[in-house]
Amino acid sequence: MKASAFAYARATDVENALELLAAHGENARVLSGGQSLLPAMNLRLITPKLVVDIGDLAELRGVVVKGDVLTIGALTRHGDLLKSPEIASHAPLLREAVAHVAHPAIRNRGTIGGSLAQADPASELPACMLTLNATIVARGPAGERRIAAHEFFTGIYETALMPQELLVAVELPIPAKDLTHFFHEFSRRHGDYAILGLAAQALVKNDQFTDLSLGFFAIGDRPLLASSAGKLVGVVVTSAILSDACAALDAEVDPLEDQQATPAMRRHLAKVLLRRCVSSLLGRPDLRSGGPA
Repeated sequence: MKASAFAYARATDVENALELLAAHGENARVLSGGQSLLPAMNLRLITPKLVVDIGDLAELRGVVVKGDVLTIGALTRHGDLLKSPEIASHAPLLREAVAHVAHPAIRNRGTIGGSLAQADPASELPACMLTLNATIVARGPAGERRIAAHEFFTGIYETALMPQELLVAVELPIPAKDLTHFFHEFSRRHGDYAILGLAAQALVKNDQFTDLSLGFFAIGDRPLLASSAGKLVGVVVTSAILSDACAALDAEVDPLEDQQATPAMRRHLAKVLLRRCVSSLLGRPDLRSGGPA
């Protein structure tokens, strides 16, 4: 199939893009890298009357460290994130996750802002934003608005962005140097949509978690920052405690069913990933298997 008829406008700067969005509202869609928008239009899942191309807005591209904040411009491409020394130094979890995004041709065009605005529940980057405690920066007619990542993703392909707003940047707090991370996803082939995945970050002291964030994706209608992580913080993790955490995780997830997996399969894989994550971060092979997972 091909996209239905639409008008096209190339924004000259952010203010011009905002003027176009304000004039056309929900009938307009923003084109950044086009790796999600164009296939959806060709399948006629969405039928915008106007496509606003922001791809030439250099002001929305790049990675900058200022004080204790790492700022990523919305048009920064996945490939640029992989090459960025700032990302490698301050957000290694994000770098590892980006390597799992589709294939090189997609990563060379797709942007972080486009991925977040698309809000695909099977995407790696939204879950990373939850785990890394990101702030999404949006700009609209009333000025800039900062939205916590846990409030930004509201449903399947749905976000807290207003029709007249443009996602312009992502802000990540610079983490402590001794933070560690874990990333893994199950997929049929590398680059395919994830069946289920986990992006985790932790602080470990004296063989215990003093902080732990677990961001699951492809598990529901949006990424999930698992509250069950709290059961593993500040305690010596035993098989029994990990089993309790797995049970708590099972109670808080609401997996979807699709052609790739049943809800039961996703529940099982979530607990498998939780065990592997805890085992890896604590250096405890004895916790990798066993119990209800």
